[in-house]
Amino acid sequence: MEEPSTSPLPAAFLDFLKENDLDPSIYAATDSTPRYVRLKPGYEADVEEMEAEIKCKLEKVSWLPGFYSLPPDVQIAGSQAYKTGRIYGIDAASGAAVTALDVSPGNHVLDLCAAPGAKLCMIVDLLDGLGSVTGVDVSQHRLAACRTMLQKYALGDICRLFVADGATFSLIPVNVTSESRSEDSVDRLKEWTSRKSWKERKKAAIAKQNAAADLVQRCQEPELIFYGLKSGVVGFTKSEIYRSPSESELLSYGYDRVLVDAECTHDGSIKHIQKFESWGWTSLQRRVLDAERTDNLTVLQLRLLSNGFRLLKSGGILVYSTCSLTVAQNEDVVEQFLKDNASAELQEIEAVRNWPCKSGRIPKTLRFDPWASQTSGLFVAKFLKLTE
Repeated sequence: MEEPSTSPLPAAFLDFLKENDLDPSIYAATDSTPRYVRLKPGYEADVEEMEAEIKCKLEKVSWLPGFYSLPPDVQIAGSQAYKTGRIYGIDAASGAAVTALDVSPGNHVLDLCAAPGAKLCMIVDLLDGLGSVTGVDVSQHRLAACRTMLQKYALGDICRLFVADGATFSLIPVNVTSESRSEDSVDRLKEWTSRKSWKERKKAAIAKQNAAADLVQRCQEPELIFYGLKSGVVGFTKSEIYRSPSESELLSYGYDRVLVDAECTHDGSIKHIQKFESWGWTSLQRRVLDAERTDNLTVLQLRLLSNGFRLLKSGGILVYSTCSLTVAQNEDVVEQFLKDNASAELQEIEAVRNWPCKSGRIPKTLRFDPWASQTSGLFVAKFLKLTE
């Protein structure tokens, strides 16, 4: 691999990498790490036309169906293929995280940290028009980008998008129970809305964040900013859409699949780290290296993972991922989550036999990085919710 012409990483960041047993050389791989695009199903015959337009060959990614690689300096935004929604940019590691969900047509899927939307689009493609997708993000501006992508790629029919805190979101797919509603639905609704929302957390930091989040949620319910005709919104009342299910209801009527691509320090995103050269390395200290910020993030990550798992039905699958390479934001979060949730079982990702990645520090978890995988850095763990 060629060495990039970037300035040396600052000493504070090198110390951070050493503390986390990370090789600084991975940040020298940007110039040789390919760019990835996913081809919308049904447009395979257009590949040669796309290559002629961008004047570059699209190399099929052998280990990830539908994905192609191209040199990192090739721009696709001006191409007709991109403008018409036949291809969209998504890193292969992110595609692997979605693949690990084992999405099948008919599933009801929750993307708990959905912005900016590439993984959401891939999930919709995998559902092939059957089932539903609920996208959640705390940032209205970023979630609006998801809405734009869904509309651009004509993928919004089975989607609904909520601006909400993923750590407190508590809505389930409405059309899951539509066929089984009966005369006692009013009584069940009273039961759902009268329950206590959250269990006491063992750690003071988690309890503190929950209390603050609960206060916000009481004042502001999730904001529905987009829905398709088959997303489980049309034909239902507001009380049906915004119901808060009991824990027992979730076991039967929760989501089949949940993706938690959690907020993190983004230290695994090599291009993101290199942006600090122009932003100023001093901002790296505040955004990545600050211990208090990292501690707060790990608390948030555990809360996102725990809430996503709570909304999963029995026998459902959850995938947790971050674009951090630190143990604290990955393996440590997974270990604590498993201790707190007896019904969670870490699963082998079967497709990994063909994937260019490393095992995490916990068996069955995965790590992608530019050297080993020719992708951006990503941690992936897959969980099954055991039937009680």
